[in-house]
Amino acid sequence: MAAIFAATAGADCLLLERTPDGGRKILISGGGRCNILPTCLDESRFVTDSSPHTLRNIVRSWPLAEQITFFERELRLPLIEEQESGKLFPASQRARDVRDGLLDLAASSGVRFLPNVVVTGASPSATGGGWRVTLDSAPPVEAETLIMATGGLSVPQTGSDGGGLRIVEQLGHTVHPTYAALTPITAEPAPFGHLAGVSLQVTITADDGARSATATGGMVFTHRGYSGPAVLDVSHVAVRSAPDSPARLRVRWAALDDAAWEEALQPQGARTVARALRERLPERLALALLGVAGVDPARSLAQLRRDERLRLLDLLERGTLPWTGHEGYKKAEVTGGGVSLAEIDPRTMESRRHSGLFLCGEMLDAFGPIGGYNFVWAWVTGRAAGLGAAGKSVAGG
Repeated sequence: MAAIFAATAGADCLLLERTPDGGRKILISGGGRCNILPTCLDESRFVTDSSPHTLRNIVRSWPLAEQITFFERELRLPLIEEQESGKLFPASQRARDVRDGLLDLAASSGVRFLPNVVVTGASPSATGGGWRVTLDSAPPVEAETLIMATGGLSVPQTGSDGGGLRIVEQLGHTVHPTYAALTPITAEPAPFGHLAGVSLQVTITADDGARSATATGGMVFTHRGYSGPAVLDVSHVAVRSAPDSPARLRVRWAALDDAAWEEALQPQGARTVARALRERLPERLALALLGVAGVDPARSLAQLRRDERLRLLDLLERGTLPWTGHEGYKKAEVTGGGVSLAEIDPRTMESRRHSGLFLCGEMLDAFGPIGGYNFVWAWVTGRAAGLGAAGKSVAGG
């Protein structure tokens, strides 16, 4: 995206790519369908240790409606909404169409593409203005302006290893501690491992006393723990919590509140407590929760003691989810932390420490929840960096 907007603004643009083809995170997103954008954008859902005000200014620089128009008009990719999730996907349901469309637009805009090269360093040019970029398998590149869109540490097999973060840190930028975000949570031993494959809609809260996050959405049990959008969206609190004071995970297992569950558990003839739960929860989960609560599934609702009812209500509304770890960067959707937004001009993404250096994307200190937010961050910051670098480059001749 940075290359497209730099080239269309008149800059001579060379795109350096570590992999043979580029855009591999796009290819694996949305299960290969690419959740390209959300249908609406709540800026407060982004997470940053930098100024939320600066983050909002960056996000607002390219309104969501204009991004939708860009993909539909410039890439000729009609977008469709997944009603139950509020996510936008290409009508073809193919992530490859998004990736290939961006590459084709870059090429038609005049961007030159150099694949299979690893950037090993970047420094202000010794010959005066501009930048010198060193590569592992090609001669150094001299450029008037430099955009770094090198990603973070998540899903390293896509070509992102955090090298860009190391380079900018060497250049004097403040890099907030990085951590795996939007990553599955694990439990060893896994108390619910026998429920692997069971999925449902939940509300989950992670709280470590200093940070808290709540998300409503899908959850799926795995052999090693828990995944799904709701789990991923609060995982950063668990990941960042101290080993000696781990975050507490609480789950509301259904859309019912205490009063609604009280009504559902009222005596109704010979109706069993297991049947009451099975009507609102997956059967295997209902039985597992009854086991945790110490309630006989075959007991009729009329026989349910008051202490059992209260224990069950608390579990259904505020159940504790045992956990011991997480899947880390290997399965993390994105990297938390990164370059402080205070050191970036929010209008152009130019470094406040080095003239002619522009930073964008995952390497910056911001990420959003599941649902297209992190693509929004990539598209918005990439566009701003491309236009900013082109404006400086073209103006300088």
